[in-house]
Amino acid sequence: AWSSAGAMLRTMPMMRVLQSRGAAVSARSAAGPAATFAPSFLHARRTFASDAPDKFDVVVVGGGPGGYAGAIKGAQMGLKVACIEKRGALGGTCLNVGCIPSKSLLHNSHLYHMAKTEFSMRGIEVSDIKLNLDKMMSEKEKSVKGLTGGIEMLFKKNGVTYIKGAGKITGTNQVSVDLLDGGQQVVSADKIVLATGSEVTPFPGVEIDEEAIVTSTGALSLKSVPKKMVVIGGGVIGLELGSVWERLGAEVTVVEFLGAVGGAGMDPEVSKTFLQILKKQGIKFKLSTKVTGVTKKSGGGVTVGTEASKDGSKEDIDADVVLMCIGRRPVLPPGLSDVGVKLTERNQVIVDEHFKTNVPSIYAIGDIIHGPMLAHKAEDEGGLLMESFATGGEPHLDYNLVPSVVYTSPEVAWIGKNEDQLKAEGVDYAKGKFPFAANSRAKTVNETDGFVKVLTDKATDKILGVHIINQQAGEMIHEACLAMEYGASSEDMARVCHAHPTLTEALKGACQIASYGKAINC
Repeated sequence: AWSSAGAMLRTMPMMRVLQSRGAAVSARSAAGPAATFAPSFLHARRTFASDAPDKFDVVVVGGGPGGYAGAIKGAQMGLKVACIEKRGALGGTCLNVGCIPSKSLLHNSHLYHMAKTEFSMRGIEVSDIKLNLDKMMSEKEKSVKGLTGGIEMLFKKNGVTYIKGAGKITGTNQVSVDLLDGGQQVVSADKIVLATGSEVTPFPGVEIDEEAIVTSTGALSLKSVPKKMVVIGGGVIGLELGSVWERLGAEVTVVEFLGAVGGAGMDPEVSKTFLQILKKQGIKFKLSTKVTGVTKKSGGGVTVGTEASKDGSKEDIDADVVLMCIGRRPVLPPGLSDVGVKLTERNQVIVDEHFKTNVPSIYAIGDIIHGPMLAHKAEDEGGLLMESFATGGEPHLDYNLVPSVVYTSPEVAWIGKNEDQLKAEGVDYAKGKFPFAANSRAKTVNETDGFVKVLTDKATDKILGVHIINQQAGEMIHEACLAMEYGASSEDMARVCHAHPTLTEALKGACQIASYGKAINC
């Protein structure tokens, strides 16, 4: 799925999770990258003129969040790096047709909805509010263009060679590239990093035209607001994009096979509250319902056939636009089987805990391996891997400490375990829950829906999970990320002085309840 990771590369303090291989490695690391990484270079063969250098320490296939961040980090560590990207624009799905453009539409549609429904109650009198969808789409494109150009600038600044074309693995140390402007380039390197991302999972028997039957890509570029939209899939992407078009005026119905919304990882109590809020906003839901067919009508529009799991009752739903959001699947470069790279039954690349495949010179990160399909997860993997190449350490990322955010209004964010997971694992846990209705800042801005829930180990008070529903949940979750990364207890967080009045006081209050049984303000 998408995340808030944008095009700005951060310098990541990764040495804490790079496990030393011993004193010899430490001595080499002290001598610097040049002493710790001495690949045997292989020359590049080219059949098309290119400015690309002939020799590389690392070739990255894919220029999304994992690939571009890893490439820049590697160059910053002194490695000679090339990055191959077939889209012609860096940033991958996230930046071009995912997290970034969707956040622009989410924000601006929220402002439009507020102007129409809430301004008067806040003492702001306005009239004749109109939607200029073309302008809203133009603003979205402006943000995307600026960020993609920014990454290319960072490539130049840090000395990353950018090769525009589609890569094929033609050897354990070799990639053949069909260049976008014609011809072919063959590059070789000591290590190859696969970071080719994912694509929308197709629905059997349904043909996508990106007009009446659309994926997330088409939903970001509709020419007009549909009167009726059916969203197939009640996960993160479906709820985000469904909420955009509902706020802009569409009648939105979400059809979900499971009995809850939000997808894997979302706490069940949070999911129930989230569902109630979205229903109150006007989105309709058909849960525990499977889709039996999607048919275009001759006169225009689409009919979605549904069947309830409980009693088998059938219903046809008419729509102007159907949005398919049933998940994503890995996109792999051709040639992997030829060099012996092993895959799972779900077509994911099999890697060890250090991102290495069964072929010693080939590594993989991001959506094509296990773990959540999130841009910031891929970004951290790319940075960790490159730092390990330069230092000789062994990279490792704890996926339990990767946060997730749903950028609806309100937002939902979480990190760590939810209650169902802790129960399944037999963990004896404590819980602290603080409602935003008791938070001063939330009251002043009239955004009191939701709560903060903190889950801790009952014996040690160590924080095991944090779950938030609030307009600023995506920003608030990072205090919990930092606390959990360093093994903090709920008492540790409860004793930290928080500024008043702020939304983060709700997190402190939840920690007070988890640790002491009571909160000052609740």
